[in-house]
Amino acid sequence: MSSAPKPPPSRSTYRHGDLRRALLEAGVELARAGGPEAVVLREATRRAGVAPNAAYRHFDSRQALLYAVRSAALAAVARAMEAELAAVPPDLPPAEFARANVRALGASYLRFAQAESGLFRTAFGPSDDLKERGQGMQANAERKGQSGLDPFELLRAALDKLVGAGVLPPERRPGAEFLAWSAVHGLAMLVIDGPLGPILGSQMQQIGERLVEMVEKGLCG
Repeated sequence: MSSAPKPPPSRSTYRHGDLRRALLEAGVELARAGGPEAVVLREATRRAGVAPNAAYRHFDSRQALLYAVRSAALAAVARAMEAELAAVPPDLPPAEFARANVRALGASYLRFAQAESGLFRTAFGPSDDLKERGQGMQANAERKGQSGLDPFELLRAALDKLVGAGVLPPERRPGAEFLAWSAVHGLAMLVIDGPLGPILGSQMQQIGERLVEMVEKGLCG
């Protein structure tokens, strides 16, 4: 009789897909702790337990790893925004529902900025995203939430709901996302990296609610 087949030898190295994921997870943790400047390829490989040159099959430069980490951070922001949207009662009147969606996005954005400031800085660091979209390029699927939308697209969808509900006049819709985003992002950065941190740190959500209300009134006229 033939003996039972022997189990395959255990792997002493990562499979390619596993190593990429391990490096990405290490990069995300570096960004969480120190922002985009902390994402260093050599440190990611050390945390993944592999030699530095093993990373180059998956990320050929520090910038390539940072791009992937940034995509993961944007996806995390999108999921946080989606969770807040899911808590909005769906049976509200259309106008109130549309307004509540905008408020939910603003609140979740600010909450994420405070709770995950390293990932927040990484997600919204310098990039060519909007320029690429203006040239017709699709956004990286890895930076989207469960809905298939990234944070910017979620904001655009919420503003479109304001128009559909008759709250935002159609002629005031073009460019509204840039105004709303700039205002809320500005508050977030002034608190997590600027002089408002010691003053408004514990009150950012309350101040943020008032800011979103001001933005909404300014957009809707």
